[in-house]
Amino acid sequence: MPDRFRLTLAQLNATVGDIDGNSAKARTAWEEGRAAGADLVALPEMFITGYNTQDLVMKPAFHQHAFDAIDRLAADCADGPALAIGGPWIEGAELFNAYHILSGGKVVRRVLKHHLPNETVFDEERLYASAPVGGPFALDGVRIGSPICEDAWHEDVPETLAETGAEFLLVPNGSPYYRGKMDTRLNLMVSRVIETGLPLIYLNLVGGQDDQVFDGGSFVLNPGGELALQMPLFQEAIAHLDMVRGKDGWYAEPGERAHLPGEWEQDYHVMTLALRDYMAKTGFKKVLLGLSGGIDSAIVATIAADALGPDNVRCVMLPSEYTSQASLDDAKAVAENLGCRYDFVPISEGRAAITHTLAPLFEGTEPDLTEENIQSRLRGLLLMALSNKFGEMLLTTGNKSEVAVGYATIYGDMAGGYNPIKDMYKTRVFETCRWRNANHRDWMMGPTGEVIPPRIINKPPTAELREDQKDSDSLPDYPDLDAILNILVDEDGSIADCVAAGFDREVARRVEHLLHISEYKRFQSAPGPRLTKRAFWLDRRYPIVNRWRDPG
Repeated sequence: MPDRFRLTLAQLNATVGDIDGNSAKARTAWEEGRAAGADLVALPEMFITGYNTQDLVMKPAFHQHAFDAIDRLAADCADGPALAIGGPWIEGAELFNAYHILSGGKVVRRVLKHHLPNETVFDEERLYASAPVGGPFALDGVRIGSPICEDAWHEDVPETLAETGAEFLLVPNGSPYYRGKMDTRLNLMVSRVIETGLPLIYLNLVGGQDDQVFDGGSFVLNPGGELALQMPLFQEAIAHLDMVRGKDGWYAEPGERAHLPGEWEQDYHVMTLALRDYMAKTGFKKVLLGLSGGIDSAIVATIAADALGPDNVRCVMLPSEYTSQASLDDAKAVAENLGCRYDFVPISEGRAAITHTLAPLFEGTEPDLTEENIQSRLRGLLLMALSNKFGEMLLTTGNKSEVAVGYATIYGDMAGGYNPIKDMYKTRVFETCRWRNANHRDWMMGPTGEVIPPRIINKPPTAELREDQKDSDSLPDYPDLDAILNILVDEDGSIADCVAAGFDREVARRVEHLLHISEYKRFQSAPGPRLTKRAFWLDRRYPIVNRWRDPG
């Protein structure tokens, strides 16, 4: 029996649907493992197709393409280490989430997933069948148990693998980020190690896919729960891990322990990586956005510069007669600080033309929200025209507070292809701006220093659609609004919970009402990166038509 077993762990960024590209990445990782003398090269869950595929994986032509690619990989990687890669599989008439073990030119074993997550962003019960719990697979006389992602979040699969002879656990994952997720994973996997007495290798995907960011952060635990290896968050990485058989069983030799940043940096990195990958994977290279002189567009411009480089970001100021000189100065300062292109496109002439066109129909009515929304929609029209003409994706800039209560104009400032701050409440936007002004990292492509003028962070927020307008004219102050929304949305709480937390009952009811009647806007809103377990879209699915209100 061997006393050493070397694994190459490939924490890589797959693209959903790019089966040939993902296969090429797997082959490159295998070659690197072969050069390092690996016995097994391991890739994460569903790597061949990318993850999360949603219903695409059920399309017969698609999953057949994946099967064929795995067979080709097996043939191409015959002379060297075994290769483990996630992908779909069919047995009988049922589709499974599988982990394919390739060795000697063929697939020698398929591990099928038992526990199917069916909450938050996951619908695996809709897509796959649940397989019976299986046993370990053997390579070169070493018995390896591979609970696939969710299977390791439950006790039964790892315990069964240990009882049937597994000598260590290799857990392939497609586990997306939410704030605090890394601690949750680590605590659960320590539990599995304690329960089984086996070393555990946690291998995760990395990269953005629509609203989800897979944050990597793969790690290895030795018996007792001691950390032996920590791979970086949010970056592709390959690590070579030596497992050694000692007198008390197998253990991992200590390896590199990457630094894990705090939650403010993690959130910011998620937003940056999400935008970078969304652009790269959809084929866009440049973005534009309306830069108002306010805090939301300032942080979105900064995220865009950090994700894509300032030369690939166009900032457009579209002033009206209600735009203050301070906003004009602040918007220009942000663009100049970042080194982005700055265009100045007044909307006065266009607004006058629209007012003239509608005058016969509006005769006898008083100006109201309609005229305010015309300004926002005219800005959206002009920004989309620039997007169409120059092939630049328009970014929308509404924070989670505004998205929640509908404080945005559909077909106006909601126009755009991606929203980097969609899951960040306004109060966190303020702190994120302060964090970015004080911090710079190698993965940021924008400049160092105070890129967002403090005056933008400190001034009262305003949409500037009428004279002397402030957000607080229409909404509770943001600390109160965000706290109420956190109860109603993130904690799925009640009006009674809001009152118990010290908020006025009628204010809480008004916020709840705005939350419900804005569902139709969110249904048509741009995607954005998920930062929490209750992001709008897959995490929280509510009907558009809904007459229920909390009577509390």
